[in-house]
Amino acid sequence: MHRLPRIAVTAGEPAGVGPELCVRLAQQDYPARLVFIGDKELLRATADRLELPFPAETYDGGSMARLQLLNVPARAQTVPGQLNTANAAYVLETLERAADGCFRGQFQAMVTNPVHKGVINDAGLPFTGHTEFLAQKTNTRKVVMLLAAGDLRVALATTHLPLSRVPESISRDMLDQTVRILHRELRVRFGIDQPRLLVCGLNPHAGEGGHLGREDMDVIEPAMHALREQGFDITGPVPADTAFTPTMLARHDVVLAMYHDQGLPVLKHVGFGNAVNVTLGLPIIRTSVDHGTALDIAGSGSADPGSLHAATRLALELVASQSPAAMALD
Repeated sequence: MHRLPRIAVTAGEPAGVGPELCVRLAQQDYPARLVFIGDKELLRATADRLELPFPAETYDGGSMARLQLLNVPARAQTVPGQLNTANAAYVLETLERAADGCFRGQFQAMVTNPVHKGVINDAGLPFTGHTEFLAQKTNTRKVVMLLAAGDLRVALATTHLPLSRVPESISRDMLDQTVRILHRELRVRFGIDQPRLLVCGLNPHAGEGGHLGREDMDVIEPAMHALREQGFDITGPVPADTAFTPTMLARHDVVLAMYHDQGLPVLKHVGFGNAVNVTLGLPIIRTSVDHGTALDIAGSGSADPGSLHAATRLALELVASQSPAAMALD
């Protein structure tokens, strides 16, 4: 018992399904101490509404309880399905507390429930997403977003950008950094000794020899060629509409898509509700659900915890893959 890792679980947007998912997660017995970070009254009221137990002890840093609660009070009354800008600072504080705890070794990983980017920005707090927030919080210059659904892994060269800004954001240097982080993390965290990368082109037909855009010919291919010369196992750039065929996927460990909606629709079609978002390149372990706040069903009691369970299981696998010296266990 005293060697169980401690995993922080943030409650996400209070008006969304995050609080319900936390309560449902608490019903399963994991080989870990789960520390839920959120508003105590909201989580207990959610458990009462669901008629489920939520016997989390107050987190004090030394408790051996399997379920613990680090109370971060919400700033305003929460109504399921109704966003409130007054609670934006509360949402960010839960992320701060989880990330700080991981950085100091109090938690071995953090698992995040969905937040609502729009209401945070509407509150005057610039926020692009968990990935970018945690990169800034940990002073990490470059991170890579990866989503996994079973054997399918999709990483992103760019993340939360308007489509009009994607081409200018793709450079040889950026792609070099992205591939190196992806290759290293697949080896260190996922135990893949010789990762095989499949890289999508940016344009239709990977540019059609320059007739449909020159980014594939002038930027992506030279970057991949240089990496192949250094021993990386890389195929591409290939047309994105053929990258996700069964034959191509069987030959590779990960697909690197150039932008958010190039790769993630395929992954979510395959594994929505059971996929996991992982931030690679951070000095801490962070996994997340593959869906949003689901305001339309918040408070209904019908939220599916499948992705949160998958994110928690993967977080524990990634913790277990670390060397004992790297794990700050009790």
